[in-house]
Amino acid sequence: MSLDLTETTEKRERARTDAEAESPPASVTASQTESATATVDTGSADHSGTTPAQTPLRTQADGGVIAQLRLEHEALLLRPTLRRALDTTVELEYRTQTPQDRTIVFLTVYGSEFEPFDRALAVDPTVTDPVLVDRYSDRRVYRVTLTDRALPLAPMTTPVDGHILDITSSRDGWLVQLRFPDRDALVEFNDTCRARGVSVAVEHLRVSDDEDDGVVALTEKQQELLLVAYQEGYFDVPRGISQDELADRLDVSKSAVSQRLRRAIGELCGATIA
Repeated sequence: MSLDLTETTEKRERARTDAEAESPPASVTASQTESATATVDTGSADHSGTTPAQTPLRTQADGGVIAQLRLEHEALLLRPTLRRALDTTVELEYRTQTPQDRTIVFLTVYGSEFEPFDRALAVDPTVTDPVLVDRYSDRRVYRVTLTDRALPLAPMTTPVDGHILDITSSRDGWLVQLRFPDRDALVEFNDTCRARGVSVAVEHLRVSDDEDDGVVALTEKQQELLLVAYQEGYFDVPRGISQDELADRLDVSKSAVSQRLRRAIGELCGATIA
């Protein structure tokens, strides 16, 4: 097969000529580019002469209410698991969102036997894709993804500007420490919870002040545990009573005793020497 090189050359020449006709000289292009840039900059300016609207900083740091609440609902995160694994205590560490808009939660589980927790976690309808992230002698760290059947806490706290200070599991639900800007916000949170069928029980309530460090005073159960532990010589050397014996005395799990002691001592240290 033969090619007509003359015709091909003529076509290329015409294409080059057309392209040059559409493109202005380099010097003109540079000038036009500068002009276009100036035009864009001018166009983005506020021709009204007014200053762009600013959002003033709001503060909730003055005063407020700190509440320790016990929340109960079957669809709350891990509630089915907590009902089956009574000898473990769970702390929620932090959460993050995936690009697919799924919520991932990291949690620390305290206990001596983790098999019941692992079995319950595998069939818990509030979470999926459980992963054991790390393990220690007395605790494990897990990662779970919330399902659509889980009842998240954030939609109930965020609208009323509630700040979650701490959240840990209990035998009959979640024990949550929250800071509200005022009592009206606490009442609104309570109404929102009840509208969703979430049971709310107030365990401790106090007014925040300027010197507040965010630590809630000892709960009644923490005070009871510390009192019994002190009277029975738990802090003596050698110890007069073990955690197992404290658990039997108070009719709670050993993990609950360990967790409650750790929190109570931590709060006392934070309030006195921090």
